[in-house]
Amino acid sequence: MFLALNRAPRSTASILALLLIAASASAQAPTPAPSSSASPAALPAFDAISIKPDNAGTSTNNQGMVMSRVMLRTPPDGFSASNITARMLIANAYDVKEDQVSGGPAWVASTGYDIDAKVTAFGSPDVHQLTSDQRRQMLQSLLADRFQLAVHTETKQAPIYELTIAKGGPKLKPSDTSAAPAAPPPGAGLRGNPGDGPPRGGMMRMSGPGNLNATAMSMPQFVEMLSRQLHTTIVDKTGLTGSYDLSLAWTPDDMPASPAGAETPDPSGPSIFTALQEQLGLKLSSTRGPVKTIVIDHITPPTEN
Repeated sequence: MFLALNRAPRSTASILALLLIAASASAQAPTPAPSSSASPAALPAFDAISIKPDNAGTSTNNQGMVMSRVMLRTPPDGFSASNITARMLIANAYDVKEDQVSGGPAWVASTGYDIDAKVTAFGSPDVHQLTSDQRRQMLQSLLADRFQLAVHTETKQAPIYELTIAKGGPKLKPSDTSAAPAAPPPGAGLRGNPGDGPPRGGMMRMSGPGNLNATAMSMPQFVEMLSRQLHTTIVDKTGLTGSYDLSLAWTPDDMPASPAGAETPDPSGPSIFTALQEQLGLKLSSTRGPVKTIVIDHITPPTEN
């Protein structure tokens, strides 16, 4: 999977860029690094890792805000990222959103790193790529070893949204599943888990703040995107099980400057709530529900190599 996103201050609307819900407050012991004596086929850890501070991934826009471009890539044999923060890395490793990671010093959310991690010997000729679960396990091992990360989980009642079908019904175009998949357009992210077999899901492209175009997108994937835009857990209550081609245009509440060549939202345009109802026939309702959070107990800056 390849994913490009802009990381902006919390007060701006983030462009893109992965909702687990539990029932009551609980705690989990810090996750230790997997034993080095584990079977090679289990792939408990990357065996070639490079971590360096990123010094080239930030710029200042015309409003004086610092913007950061983050690049993520998941090749079959590893994980690669440019200008990724420790918080983003933890979110990837534990399969939660960034907003579900709390605690730790300020640098966890502000310092970017360039990371390349690979498995150089799979131990079996028939194993040629990592599954998503294996990659997450190995990222957790990397964090424990190189960042000295220790975490626990907490579940608490928090504000969330429910996505339902609006009055009048959905306005969604079902995807043509018989057509051959098109090549990803520039700036598109392939959704699904390529490491587990043939790519599943479709493609999503953010051509600027508040401008989404997607093909063959499922509701879980769409909900994931919405939750990142609103920094809030969203639960899919639509009951829709198909895949859809869709476009959505809205004006973010705190609109960052658009990248060069990107479409600029109309300042008087609809909010994401209004756009969902008018353009897609979907509705977001505010409520409260259980949200799992990864809490950082201990972390240190990684040593360079």
